Amino acid sequence: MAHYMNSAMNQYRQTGIAAATVETDPRKLIEMLLGGAIERLAHARGAMLRQEREAKHHYLGSAMSIIEHLRVVLDLKAGGALAANLMRLYDYMLGRLPAANLADDTAAIDEVISLLRELKSGWDAMPGTSTRH
Repeated sequence: MAHYMNSAMNQYRQTGIAAATVETDPRKLIEMLLGGAIERLAHARGAMLRQEREAKHHYLGSAMSIIEHLRVVLDLKAGGALAANLMRLYDYMLGRLPAANLADDTAAIDEVISLLRELKSGWDAMPGTSTRH
């Protein structure tokens, strides 16, 4: 658990989410990482529409980093079928975003944002998970 927490804390800091508000609760970290990925994809979409290539690359890269981290820390043994399904979903998202980048495809970004929002909504509804932001 300590390794997971250190890894999650490092990812959280590297992605630029307000590190001062980090709590040590793993559930809160996941909630914040999901929110951070959604936020970065929204920024990437806006940059794409404004044809701001550098900003688009920055925000897409940051969102992909968060999603990759969420994928990597999945415990497939303990999480069973749910963790395996999440792994496939994260893999799908990570396949869609580079294609969206190359084609300036805002619909693909919208799709990934929608999937992340569904995940976050489910996560927020779990008992013991904070819904405050």
